[in-house]
Parts: sequence; structure tokens; C-alpha cells
Amino acid sequence: MKMKTTVTRGSVLLNGNEMEYFTFGSGDTPMVILPGLSVRSVMQSAEGVASAYRLFSDRFKVYCFDRTKTITENITIEELSEDTACAMRTLGIQNACVFGASQGGMIAQYIAIYHPDLVGKLLLGSTCARLNAVSEAVMQRWITLAEAGEIEAFMDGFIDVLYGKAFAESFGEFIRVAHRDTTAADFRRFIRLGRSCDTLNTYDLLDRIQCPTLVVGAIHDRVLTAQSSFEIAEKLGCPCYFYGSEYGHCAFDEAPDYKQRMFDFFTEAK
Repeated sequence: MKMKTTVTRGSVLLNGNEMEYFTFGSGDTPMVILPGLSVRSVMQSAEGVASAYRLFSDRFKVYCFDRTKTITENITIEELSEDTACAMRTLGIQNACVFGASQGGMIAQYIAIYHPDLVGKLLLGSTCARLNAVSEAVMQRWITLAEAGEIEAFMDGFIDVLYGKAFAESFGEFIRVAHRDTTAADFRRFIRLGRSCDTLNTYDLLDRIQCPTLVVGAIHDRVLTAQSSFEIAEKLGCPCYFYGSEYGHCAFDEAPDYKQRMFDFFTEAK
């Protein structure tokens, strides 16, 4: 019988703006999870995330950060990263193993660039250093549907490009049901966070990242593309692993060996 992972919730006040986070695990090494762009707060999935990452509970003290509660209209990825870096410093987190997924990977890059003391190792999952034509089109489609408040069409489009076929067929309806009560405020927040991706451009700054880094992508990533993952790894000269055609952009949620791959990287000697 598997023991339930204990989750502790908290928040940090940053210049009057609140950032929520949750933590689990009893290890000595700090690990930070920066999730991707979503319609709903990651705080609503805290127990599920802790269960999915229970492999890390004995070796790590894991922190998962949400974005700040108030998202300004023209917020940038760099500003989101500064918020997260400030929260990490407030909590006394340094030299952490940082996993950034998708938009979380964009934020993680800026943190590693401008706050190297906070990041001991970096794993970038299905992310990019700058948008390309494919990712720009996907983002604009999502934003257009969100602006129209078309929840069903939005979720259909979201699920279609995020996941591999098998995962979408198995869990697509569950995901749709979980988002049926999406509000106009949820969509406004999503739109602002989605538009912030247009401000991303770390490519010419990547050589400032000095910590050990692993890039993990998916060949059939139809959101940020495999080419974007390869571009980061090539610029950094770091290892890069790609999942095959059975997985999509969210390989970090789909692939059964993803957490083990991450664990192995975070625990290997530098």
C-alpha cells in the first residue's frame, strides 16, 4: 500500500502581490517545479502533482510555484521569472534542482541566467528560447478561443495539440470535465499569461547558464516544437533527449519514465 504524500501549502507576498506554492518531501536538497501555462491554478492539482513526483520525496524538498495571483495586462516572461526568483529567495531556496516545463521552462531560463546562485541543476522540458511560427500560431489560436469564451472549442484545441493520441483518448474527457467551470476571470488570466510568451527571447543569453542542464523534448511537440528544444541544447552544448511519436508536448505528464529520467539527472554527481 502506497503512503499518501503530505502536501503543505503556503504563499509569499511580493510587493503586495501574492504567489502561492506547495511543498512536499523530506529530503535535504531543494527542488523547484515550475509548471507550464494552464487555465487553472496548479494549486488545484497539488495532491496530484505530489503523487506524480513521489519518487523525489525522500531525497528532495520539493517546491511547486504558481504564478502570482494578480497578472498585469502586459506582463513579460522576465517579470514572471523575477517574481519566482524573489519567492525562492524569500523561502531561502538556493542551489536548487529546477525543472521548468513549457512556459515554466521559459521562466527557469531567465532565473538561471540572472540568478545563477538559485539554480544548481536545470532540466528544461518541452520549452523554447524564443517562439517560432508554429508556436505563435498555436498561442494565437488558444487566445482567440479564450477571448471568445468558447470553453469546449478551447479545450478541444488545447487537448489536441498538447498530448499524444493515446493519452488524449484516455484522459481527454476527464480534462474537459475538470474545466467545465472555467470562468471569465480564468480566461483573462490565461490570455495575459499566454501573451507574455511573445516577450520571450533568451537565445542570445543562454551562454550565461553555467549549471549542468538537460533538455528533454518530444519529436511530435506541436506547441513549442522539437526544433526549439534542440536549439537550446545546441546553444548550451548540453545533453538533449527526445521522446518519440507516441507522446506530445506534455511528455512530462505522459511518459512513464520521465520522472525517473529527471531523478537520475538531479541525483548524479556534477
